[in-house]
Amino acid sequence: MVKELYIAGEWRLGRGKVIQSIFPADNSVNAEISTASPEDIEEAIVKADQAWRSPEWRARMPHERAKVLYKVAELIEARAEELSKLQTRDNGKPLAETKALVMSAAATARYVAAACETMNDDMTTQRAADFMTFSVHEPVGVVAAITPWNSPIASEVQKLAPALAGGNAVVLKPAEATSLIALELAKIFEEAGLPKGLLSVLVGKGSVVGDAIVKHPLVRKISFTGGTSTGCHLAHIAADKLITTSLELGGKSPTIVLPDADIELAAKGIAYGIFSSAGQACIAGSRLFIHSSIFDQFLKRLVEITKGLRVGHPEQNNVHMGSLINAAHLASVDRYVQLAIQEGGEIVTGGHALTEGDFAKGSFYLPTIITGLKNHAQVCQEEIFGPVLVVMKYDNEADLLEQANDSCFGLAAGIWTENYRKAWRMARALEVGTVWINTYKKFSISAPFGGFKDSGIGREKGRQGILSYMQQKSIYMGLNEQPNPWAD
Repeated sequence: MVKELYIAGEWRLGRGKVIQSIFPADNSVNAEISTASPEDIEEAIVKADQAWRSPEWRARMPHERAKVLYKVAELIEARAEELSKLQTRDNGKPLAETKALVMSAAATARYVAAACETMNDDMTTQRAADFMTFSVHEPVGVVAAITPWNSPIASEVQKLAPALAGGNAVVLKPAEATSLIALELAKIFEEAGLPKGLLSVLVGKGSVVGDAIVKHPLVRKISFTGGTSTGCHLAHIAADKLITTSLELGGKSPTIVLPDADIELAAKGIAYGIFSSAGQACIAGSRLFIHSSIFDQFLKRLVEITKGLRVGHPEQNNVHMGSLINAAHLASVDRYVQLAIQEGGEIVTGGHALTEGDFAKGSFYLPTIITGLKNHAQVCQEEIFGPVLVVMKYDNEADLLEQANDSCFGLAAGIWTENYRKAWRMARALEVGTVWINTYKKFSISAPFGGFKDSGIGREKGRQGILSYMQQKSIYMGLNEQPNPWAD
């Protein structure tokens, strides 16, 4: 049976072509899904515009909107096992990882609900005796939310919850490869009591469905997580329409090991930072800089840990890495590895796909470590989005920081040291939006997240994540009972 779309609060077949959801671990078909046509897109956006303007949602008090989000959190937690299995089928991540993402999504909905009902507008400082001023925030209107395939449930709730908390309507375009979880989320928001028309989930190609959504004149904000080239394209569209954007884009994150680092702590943290999610993460610590005094010792331990990682079927227990998203992406990762060899790199471990036995039907790649390259090498500058780590040596801090910042990206970085003074100094010097010190890939929904340079603009998470879906208005209230003498 072909899966229906959620169009302005109605479940029905999209009028576009039917696509297949594929399980990347063995290329079996999860489901057939209908896609959105231009008529579906028009209907969803027009009804979204009507829905957010309706008092049924816009005029609700923040604590009343929060009730829906609290219920969403409860429903996600209640269905955690089912949802984690579905996301594993969607993108091939191990169950332990998708379970963590599901629980993160529930926590996001709960935090946004709490933030929504406790946020205050301001009575600004009075500057004259005859008037008072107020600052209030109001919804922007219809939001286009476009999400990636690597962590769909976390990314989708991270956009849906604050946008809806701000009183908006959302048209969600999930990644074509991982649309199943978005459709399940629509069921959860519907069950939680979200008024009809405030949410649509439109499946289809980004270049067709996504483009049509963001170009629609009624769409007043674009929230996108994905590749930098697509982000730049969307930024041009937003500029032409004079609307706001939140763009969380690519990364080539440096990780730095100082001479005094705890080697075991750092080596295991670095392996997690690059090889969890099979490296398919914008924040993956894909460039490693090790001080020359400990280079050989540290690299030896890191290679031991990497060789011990278990690559396997994502539905099996105790698997560190599942499959890549599809065969085309696996081929792209392997092309970068072969390019690294051409550029003079040495494959220390890994460096090829797994193609025999149980791996034959899927898209599995070994965790790979490459040495012998300089930071200007192509594989050190471009985002591979796979389990590939390039390791480089450094001697002094000034040179290190120059190399670490020598990238068009600026999403994240990691520092491993026992010296908090150095850690703080380097954290401030790194041109990135997030810095982890003696840890990596840890997140808090209360801490704003976003990138510098080509890694994006705007911030998600935190209280300001809700405000990013709102627009600010100043209101002046006159107090003087006497007419203005100007006209006398």
